[in-house]
Amino acid sequence: MKLSDFKVLTFDTYGTLIDWETGIYNGLAPLVEKAGLEDRTRDQILMNFAEHESDQQAQTPAMVYMQLLSVVYKRLAKEWDVKVTDEEANIFGASVPDWPEFTDSPRALQYLKKHFKLVTLTNCDRLSYRGSNLRLRIEYDAIYTAQDVGSYKPDPRNFEYMLRRLQEDFGFEKKDILHTAQSLFHDHAPANQFGLAGAWIDRRHADKGWGATMPTPGMPKYDFRFESMIAMAKAHQAELRAGGHD
Repeated sequence: MKLSDFKVLTFDTYGTLIDWETGIYNGLAPLVEKAGLEDRTRDQILMNFAEHESDQQAQTPAMVYMQLLSVVYKRLAKEWDVKVTDEEANIFGASVPDWPEFTDSPRALQYLKKHFKLVTLTNCDRLSYRGSNLRLRIEYDAIYTAQDVGSYKPDPRNFEYMLRRLQEDFGFEKKDILHTAQSLFHDHAPANQFGLAGAWIDRRHADKGWGATMPTPGMPKYDFRFESMIAMAKAHQAELRAGGHD
């Protein structure tokens, strides 16, 4: 199996292309300080966030992501025994456009765009995603959000929606698709259920634990592993130099 066997790359954005863990941690900093939890590690804070985010997404699958983030902020405040205002929670909810891109993402995407259709399947909402898209400096061929679907990954409905749209709008079959993502929980586990090939962008290769995502019961399968997006782009370049097809 080669990268050049595929026609479309379907991406998870947050954690893969956008450094959401830095964005989340920075966004929660005022709450952490107010709660006097500065002695907690970054990963402990992120794990706490993941628990509340995942549970809230399961409880309110149709809630728009920026509103869901505000609710998660209030849930964390309650757990940490801190009073917060609606405004404070809403500032965090609106923070997605401030989450930084991984520095290699725009350059890698610009290269890959020359060889593949690029699609994102994101748990974000349409408005918040616009800010992230500006950071990535790429024009996707399609953007499918949780707001469009009415549920959040890892719900299989999100993948069903993506596969249906890719077939109806572009004529792509499963064999044409390489799902490219960091999150084993949100992306690779459900992608396995649909028989999709996968490229794991292991952004947390130097870190222990799961960060801002929930753990998976077992290790999902994947077909490629890269520690960055630029590593994936370079692997594709190497295939072409070695006689792979475009």
